[in-house]
Amino acid sequence: MRHFFKLRLSAPSRGTPRRPRSRPRFRAGLALAALSAVTVMGANTAAYAATDAPYGGTAAAVPGTVQAENYDTGGQGVAYNVTAVNGSGNSYRSDGVDLEATTDTGGGYDLGWTGAGQWFKYTVNVATAGTYAVSLRLAAPTAVADALHIANSSGTNLSGNIAAPATGGYQDWTSVTASVTLPAGVQTLTVDQDNAGWNINYLTFGGSEGPYGGTAAAVPGTVQAENYDTGGQGVAYNVTAVNGSGNSYRSDGVDLEATTDTGGGYDLGWTGAGQWFKYTVNVATAGSYTVSLRLAAPTAVADALHIANSSGTNLSGNIAAPATGGYQAWTTVTTSVTLPAGQQTLTVDQDAAGWNINYLTFASSGGGTPPPTGGSLGSNVIVFTSSESEATIQSELNSLGTQQNPNQFGTQRYELFFEPGTYGTSADPLDFQVGYYEAVAGLGQSPGQTVINGTIDSYNQCPGGVQTNCNATDNFWRSITNLTINVAGLTGCFAGEEVWASSQDSPLRRVDINGNMTLMDYCDGSPDYASGGYIGDSDLNGTVTNGSQQQYLTQDTTIGSWSNAVWNQVFCGDPGAPAQSFASNSGDSGGPASYTTLSSCPVSEQEPYLYQDSSGNYNVFVPSVQSNTSGPSWAGGNTPGTSLSVNNTFYVVNSSSTITQINAALAAGDNLLFTPGVYSYASAINVTRADTKIIGLGFATLIPTAGNVTMNVADVPGVNISGLIFDAGPVNSPALLQIGAAGSTANNASDPVTVDDISFRIGGAEAGSATTSFIDDSNNSIIDDVWAWRADHGTGVGWTANTGANGLIVNGNNVSAYGLAVEHYQGYEVQWNGQNGELLFFQNENPYDVPSQSAWMSSSTQDGYPAIYVPNSVTSFTGYGLGSYSYFDQGVAIENAMAFQVPSTSGIHMNDLLTVFLNGSGGIASVVDGTGAAVSSTNIGPSDVVSYN
Repeated sequence: MRHFFKLRLSAPSRGTPRRPRSRPRFRAGLALAALSAVTVMGANTAAYAATDAPYGGTAAAVPGTVQAENYDTGGQGVAYNVTAVNGSGNSYRSDGVDLEATTDTGGGYDLGWTGAGQWFKYTVNVATAGTYAVSLRLAAPTAVADALHIANSSGTNLSGNIAAPATGGYQDWTSVTASVTLPAGVQTLTVDQDNAGWNINYLTFGGSEGPYGGTAAAVPGTVQAENYDTGGQGVAYNVTAVNGSGNSYRSDGVDLEATTDTGGGYDLGWTGAGQWFKYTVNVATAGSYTVSLRLAAPTAVADALHIANSSGTNLSGNIAAPATGGYQAWTTVTTSVTLPAGQQTLTVDQDAAGWNINYLTFASSGGGTPPPTGGSLGSNVIVFTSSESEATIQSELNSLGTQQNPNQFGTQRYELFFEPGTYGTSADPLDFQVGYYEAVAGLGQSPGQTVINGTIDSYNQCPGGVQTNCNATDNFWRSITNLTINVAGLTGCFAGEEVWASSQDSPLRRVDINGNMTLMDYCDGSPDYASGGYIGDSDLNGTVTNGSQQQYLTQDTTIGSWSNAVWNQVFCGDPGAPAQSFASNSGDSGGPASYTTLSSCPVSEQEPYLYQDSSGNYNVFVPSVQSNTSGPSWAGGNTPGTSLSVNNTFYVVNSSSTITQINAALAAGDNLLFTPGVYSYASAINVTRADTKIIGLGFATLIPTAGNVTMNVADVPGVNISGLIFDAGPVNSPALLQIGAAGSTANNASDPVTVDDISFRIGGAEAGSATTSFIDDSNNSIIDDVWAWRADHGTGVGWTANTGANGLIVNGNNVSAYGLAVEHYQGYEVQWNGQNGELLFFQNENPYDVPSQSAWMSSSTQDGYPAIYVPNSVTSFTGYGLGSYSYFDQGVAIENAMAFQVPSTSGIHMNDLLTVFLNGSGGIASVVDGTGAAVSSTNIGPSDVVSYN
């Protein structure tokens, strides 16, 4: 539930002091003098243009070891960047920068006095292009969660964010492993310091990954477990100990032993949670394959292993190892995977210990033949025609509304289509209410071809009929698309209004509303709270009453007038929108309205939609990508884009469709149209073709049943995913939706992947859990109206029940998001790792059900988790209209140190930020990075920050 309160003045802002590192330093005056000397020297020698060069004149060899003290020559700002000269190892490097004698094995010097924003360059010569394990020798008195990363000369983060574990001191050393993919030849790598508090001695680059024996294993065919890829620890495999006795077969001595299974040879044993082995395979034909795994286990292991692709997607679901009676008593277990054609890397991930594996046999399961396209849309797609009597239409709509209005977590789903024509008259209007899982849409190519004289409404709910508990805060999962409403029919309090009182995932798209509209139900009981919402690509030519709507995004829409704001009303490309007025006292009594207004949207691609052609055939219209948009895409005629025939290019998914059929259709290049329903699958939907369109009708819902990722999209351009609900399943999934590939360098700006009108749910409708709901690795992708919700009510709800760490992780570069709501996750609700991201409108509630402060700490010293976390490796990010609210309801004074955590650098721009205390205990101590007043029961907010950085 969401709560709305009278707003009060904010308290003065306060900062969070930095914690100093406890180790000797030069006196401040001497340090400043040294830095001044470096600066003066740089100024006097600028004419000589110092250049970066390898230390000693020769690039360090990869594979091989790079000593941290052997950073490149060239000086401050060229070969390295430091904020102070602290080093004591001057006998080794004359610049005196950050070196000291080390007590680590081998002696020499280490690089210390680390600090956020510092960096050191190393020129290396890579023998062979490939993926390399990097073993970093680190020391840290206390753990540093985001200590450093390795970047290439373009600034791309190659390693991901690397944590420094607590070793007990600055000379207590351990090895930490990461991996990087490098081209062959001479190149410059940068070790970027993202946070202080650790030392580094050296980096060792292991061999590159490749298939055992030099040739990829054939699929169909058998892959021997002992023939994992070459490349070594952290690249081809990850093990926690070297236990194997089969050293005569593999010189690394890892986890092999002679097997007594039929055929002899070696098996792979000493399994353990978190270990993994990679296998390069060559798949002859795209399709579904049955995998027979030869396993042995003294006792049953419920979640023993899974098979993943190179993006980390769980292809097989979680595989159990049955009890066979011993480590050499063998049985065969089968699963299925769907694979694209060609060479690729599969990983056997060990999820629990206590079993051995001898081999995996891949056999085609016949999934290569795609099912036919087209066909019936099913009984839950209801199509109205203007030739039907209005009384018949009204009766059916009333019946559905009565059924669906209280059906928040039911399984019924409906798409209500209106063929081109006119429905109702001003004298006899068509007025009807929309409930849960009802999607209403016109079937014309433009909104003006389907006209409703009347209203399509969403009203308050008053549980138990209590008139003092009437709100729209739970009015989710309903929509109106692609039609015109000539407002008529309602009488009394609502006379002359279209009523759309709703909250998250209740979009209005491509609607032309002639008349007034209210986003608040102010007639049915009280207090009438609402928590929306999204309107896009529309024409609202009357007065829009915002009323109690706490926040709202309106995009590419013409507005007659807008009544008011509450906390966070954002407008992007909306002619007639209120002027920008967000201020430090917005939302306070007498303060200016909290309007964030951008004259245009930087880049957008409207959601695909169904329409009928002149022959009555169904088509999907796919709008084209546009830049600097303002107003509806159809204002000057038809929306620019292309049409796709449903009969010829879409596989229509219904209750009898299997995952094998779905993936075969995708592998053949067909699109997917999900008819209304709830679909459960034990393996991933794999999208491997560029420009695939996946459309859900009537809020079609997908559930993984075996710990699998629900949908995985390869690193291809032009995929559109819209109109679906992704529910978590009974076995924890690593992700529900994953798009793109981590570390991709693809530029998809002209044909981006788009995700439109999508919900993610952890619990609520059914018990479920997922580590991350949505992982976006796709460069230039567009996220447009997405709600990720770890449920606070419904089925399977509790801190240890519906577990979910992250709502969204963005690894792709140049990603744009419009209308993002992420609520109640247990870690970083949004982690944005990609460069040059842009986020317009964000709504968040911290988790309600935190049982104790110790259960919710982002580090040993930081209370809570920011709603948006942008690590220090990111140098460019822009946000507009971002709000985070607290309601800790367990009676424990839970604190969140900051709502937003971002690097303090010139490329980060945060605009119009706020926090609010909704109810409960504790609160949020600051808005962003220690800036902005705290909110709590004594200062409920909003606490506003107009700009940061």
